[in-house]
Amino acid sequence: MTMELVKFLQKIGVDTRFVSIMEDKVYINNLKFSRFSRKKEELFKKSFPEVNVIRSKIFQKICMRASRNLAHCIQPKEKIFLIENDDLRNFAIHIILEPYQRKYGIELIFGKSMNEAENLDIDSIALPITLDDEAQNILQLMLDGEKIELLSSNENYKDIKLIYPLINVPKSWIYSWTQNTADNELNQDEYAEDLLKFLERLVPGVRENLLKSALFISCEC
Repeated sequence: MTMELVKFLQKIGVDTRFVSIMEDKVYINNLKFSRFSRKKEELFKKSFPEVNVIRSKIFQKICMRASRNLAHCIQPKEKIFLIENDDLRNFAIHIILEPYQRKYGIELIFGKSMNEAENLDIDSIALPITLDDEAQNILQLMLDGEKIELLSSNENYKDIKLIYPLINVPKSWIYSWTQNTADNELNQDEYAEDLLKFLERLVPGVRENLLKSALFISCEC
Protein backbone atom coordinates (compact mmCIF):
# COMPACT_ATOMS: atom_id res chain seq x y z
CA MET A 1 0.00 0.00 0.00
CA THR A 2 2.80 2.44 0.92
CA MET A 3 4.60 1.99 -2.41
CA GLU A 4 1.33 2.41 -4.27
CA LEU A 5 0.70 5.71 -2.48
CA VAL A 6 4.28 6.87 -3.06
CA LYS A 7 4.08 6.19 -6.79
CA PHE A 8 0.76 7.99 -7.16
CA LEU A 9 1.88 11.01 -5.14
CA GLN A 10 5.04 11.29 -7.23
CA LYS A 11 2.93 11.00 -10.39
CA ILE A 12 0.83 14.04 -9.43
CA GLY A 13 3.93 16.07 -8.52
CA VAL A 14 4.19 15.61 -4.73
CA ASP A 15 7.73 15.32 -3.34
CA THR A 16 7.37 12.27 -1.08
CA ARG A 17 10.61 13.08 0.77
CA PHE A 18 8.55 15.63 2.69
CA VAL A 19 5.45 13.59 3.57
CA SER A 20 5.10 10.67 5.97
CA ILE A 21 2.99 7.72 4.86
CA MET A 22 1.53 5.64 7.67
CA GLU A 23 -1.11 3.04 6.78
CA ASP A 24 -4.28 5.07 6.00
CA LYS A 25 -2.76 8.51 6.68
CA VAL A 26 -0.43 10.87 4.85
CA TYR A 27 1.20 13.52 7.06
CA ILE A 28 2.61 16.64 5.42
CA ASN A 29 6.02 17.38 6.98
CA ASN A 30 6.77 20.48 4.94
CA LEU A 31 3.98 22.02 2.88
CA LYS A 32 6.24 24.16 0.69
CA PHE A 33 8.82 21.49 -0.16
CA SER A 34 6.25 18.70 -0.58
CA ARG A 35 4.26 20.79 -3.09
CA PHE A 36 1.13 19.04 -1.81
CA SER A 37 -1.46 21.64 -2.83
CA ARG A 38 -5.19 21.41 -2.21
CA LYS A 39 -5.69 20.71 -5.91
CA LYS A 40 -3.29 17.75 -5.74
CA GLU A 41 -5.06 16.58 -2.59
CA GLU A 42 -8.35 16.51 -4.50
CA LEU A 43 -6.75 14.36 -7.21
CA PHE A 44 -5.28 12.09 -4.56
CA LYS A 45 -8.60 11.66 -2.71
CA LYS A 46 -10.36 10.61 -5.92
CA SER A 47 -8.05 7.59 -6.17
CA PHE A 48 -7.58 6.98 -2.43
CA PRO A 49 -10.72 8.23 -0.62
CA GLU A 50 -9.95 6.04 2.42
CA VAL A 51 -6.60 7.74 3.07
CA ASN A 52 -6.59 10.88 5.24
CA VAL A 53 -4.25 13.76 4.42
CA ILE A 54 -3.09 15.41 7.65
CA ARG A 55 -2.25 19.11 7.40
CA SER A 56 -0.94 20.05 10.82
CA LYS A 57 1.11 23.22 11.42
CA ILE A 58 2.36 21.92 14.76
CA PHE A 59 3.55 18.69 13.12
CA GLN A 60 5.40 20.69 10.48
CA LYS A 61 7.11 22.64 13.29
CA ILE A 62 8.09 19.35 14.96
CA CYS A 63 9.57 18.04 11.69
CA MET A 64 11.47 21.26 11.08
CA ARG A 65 13.07 21.15 14.53
CA ALA A 66 13.86 17.46 14.19
CA SER A 67 15.38 17.87 10.72
CA ARG A 68 17.98 20.34 12.01
CA ASN A 69 19.36 17.65 14.27
CA LEU A 70 18.89 14.68 11.95
CA ALA A 71 20.78 16.40 9.12
CA HIS A 72 23.97 16.09 11.17
CA CYS A 73 23.54 12.69 12.80
CA ILE A 74 22.27 10.22 10.20
CA GLN A 75 23.97 8.93 7.07
CA PRO A 76 22.50 7.63 3.79
CA LYS A 77 21.34 4.00 3.95
CA GLU A 78 21.78 3.91 7.73
CA LYS A 79 19.92 1.17 9.61
CA ILE A 80 18.09 2.78 12.52
CA PHE A 81 16.52 0.88 15.42
CA LEU A 82 13.29 2.26 16.91
CA ILE A 83 11.56 1.10 20.05
CA GLU A 84 7.94 0.22 19.30
CA ASN A 85 5.54 0.83 22.21
CA ASP A 86 2.69 3.13 23.33
CA ASP A 87 4.97 6.09 24.11
CA LEU A 88 3.84 9.05 22.00
CA ARG A 89 7.44 10.14 21.58
CA ASN A 90 8.40 6.87 19.89
CA PHE A 91 5.30 7.19 17.72
CA ALA A 92 6.45 10.68 16.72
CA ILE A 93 9.96 9.44 15.88
CA HIS A 94 8.54 6.76 13.58
CA ILE A 95 6.45 9.25 11.62
CA ILE A 96 9.28 11.80 11.45
CA LEU A 97 11.79 9.24 10.16
CA GLU A 98 9.43 7.51 7.71
CA PRO A 99 10.19 9.81 4.73
CA TYR A 100 13.93 9.55 5.39
CA GLN A 101 13.61 6.10 3.85
CA ARG A 102 13.02 7.92 0.55
CA LYS A 103 15.16 10.95 1.33
CA TYR A 104 18.33 9.14 2.51
CA GLY A 105 17.52 5.50 1.83
CA ILE A 106 17.60 4.63 5.52
CA GLU A 107 16.08 1.42 6.90
CA LEU A 108 13.88 1.40 10.00
CA ILE A 109 14.12 -1.66 12.25
CA PHE A 110 11.75 -2.11 15.20
CA GLY A 111 11.98 -3.84 18.56
CA LYS A 112 10.44 -3.76 22.03
CA SER A 113 13.56 -2.89 24.03
CA MET A 114 17.17 -1.74 23.81
CA ASN A 115 18.32 -5.27 24.56
CA GLU A 116 16.97 -6.46 21.22
CA ALA A 117 19.22 -4.01 19.41
CA GLU A 118 22.38 -5.84 20.51
CA ASN A 119 21.69 -8.80 18.24
CA LEU A 120 20.60 -6.87 15.17
CA ASP A 121 22.53 -5.54 12.20
CA ILE A 122 21.96 -1.83 12.85
CA ASP A 123 23.95 1.38 12.73
CA SER A 124 22.10 3.49 15.29
CA ILE A 125 19.31 3.63 17.87
CA ALA A 126 16.79 6.50 17.97
CA LEU A 127 15.88 7.48 21.53
CA PRO A 128 12.77 9.51 22.45
CA ILE A 129 14.37 12.20 24.64
CA THR A 130 12.63 15.56 24.15
CA LEU A 131 13.66 19.11 24.92
CA ASP A 132 11.56 18.93 28.11
CA ASP A 133 13.25 15.73 29.28
CA GLU A 134 16.67 17.31 28.80
CA ALA A 135 15.68 20.60 30.45
CA GLN A 136 14.17 18.82 33.48
CA ASN A 137 17.30 16.71 33.79
CA ILE A 138 19.55 19.82 33.75
CA LEU A 139 17.38 21.63 36.28
CA GLN A 140 17.27 18.64 38.62
CA LEU A 141 21.07 18.29 38.54
CA MET A 142 21.38 21.98 39.37
CA LEU A 143 18.97 21.66 42.30
CA ASP A 144 20.92 18.65 43.59
CA GLY A 145 24.25 20.42 43.19
CA GLU A 146 25.46 17.78 40.75
CA LYS A 147 27.66 18.10 37.68
CA ILE A 148 25.69 18.98 34.55
CA GLU A 149 25.57 15.96 32.27
CA LEU A 150 23.18 15.93 29.34
CA LEU A 151 21.01 12.90 28.74
CA SER A 152 21.85 13.30 25.06
CA SER A 153 25.60 13.32 25.76
CA ASN A 154 25.53 9.52 25.61
CA GLU A 155 26.68 8.89 22.06
CA ASN A 156 26.87 5.09 22.10
CA TYR A 157 25.16 2.05 23.56
CA LYS A 158 27.41 -1.01 23.41
CA ASP A 159 29.22 0.45 20.38
CA ILE A 160 25.93 1.36 18.63
CA LYS A 161 25.44 5.04 17.81
CA LEU A 162 22.62 6.84 19.63
CA ILE A 163 20.57 9.58 17.98
CA TYR A 164 17.99 11.94 19.47
CA PRO A 165 15.48 13.15 16.83
CA LEU A 166 13.31 15.00 19.39
CA ILE A 167 16.04 16.73 21.39
CA ASN A 168 14.94 20.17 20.12
CA VAL A 169 11.21 19.41 20.27
CA PRO A 170 9.03 20.45 23.26
CA LYS A 171 6.96 17.57 24.56
CA SER A 172 3.85 19.77 24.60
CA TRP A 173 4.06 20.04 20.81
CA ILE A 174 3.88 16.27 20.50
CA TYR A 175 0.88 16.03 22.83
CA SER A 176 -0.85 18.93 21.08
CA TRP A 177 -0.30 17.37 17.67
CA THR A 178 -1.66 13.98 18.74
CA GLN A 179 -4.42 15.68 20.75
CA ASN A 180 -3.47 13.41 23.63
CA THR A 181 -3.09 14.67 27.18
CA ALA A 182 -1.76 11.38 28.56
CA ASP A 183 1.27 11.80 30.81
CA ASN A 184 4.12 9.68 29.47
CA GLU A 185 6.91 11.44 31.38
CA LEU A 186 10.30 9.93 31.96
CA ASN A 187 11.07 9.37 35.63
CA GLN A 188 11.92 12.93 36.67
CA ASP A 189 11.57 14.60 40.06
CA GLU A 190 8.17 16.33 40.29
CA TYR A 191 9.68 19.45 41.87
CA ALA A 192 11.99 19.97 38.87
CA GLU A 193 9.04 19.58 36.52
CA ASP A 194 6.88 22.05 38.47
CA LEU A 195 9.76 24.53 38.69
CA LEU A 196 10.34 24.29 34.96
CA LYS A 197 6.68 25.08 34.29
CA PHE A 198 6.90 28.06 36.67
CA LEU A 199 10.05 29.38 34.99
CA GLU A 200 8.42 29.01 31.59
CA ARG A 201 5.84 31.62 32.60
CA LEU A 202 8.63 34.06 33.50
CA VAL A 203 11.27 33.23 30.90
CA PRO A 204 10.11 32.44 27.35
CA GLY A 205 12.23 29.70 25.81
CA VAL A 206 13.60 28.57 29.18
CA ARG A 207 13.99 24.97 27.95
CA GLU A 208 16.02 26.02 24.92
CA ASN A 209 18.15 28.34 27.07
CA LEU A 210 18.88 25.62 29.63
CA LEU A 211 20.00 23.27 26.88
CA LYS A 212 22.17 25.93 25.20
CA SER A 213 23.83 26.81 28.52
CA ALA A 214 24.50 23.17 29.36
CA LEU A 215 25.98 22.58 25.90
CA PHE A 216 28.20 25.66 26.34
CA ILE A 217 29.43 24.43 29.72
CA SER A 218 30.10 20.98 28.31
CA CYS A 219 32.17 22.44 25.46
CA GLU A 220 34.14 24.66 27.82
CA CYS A 221 34.97 21.67 30.03
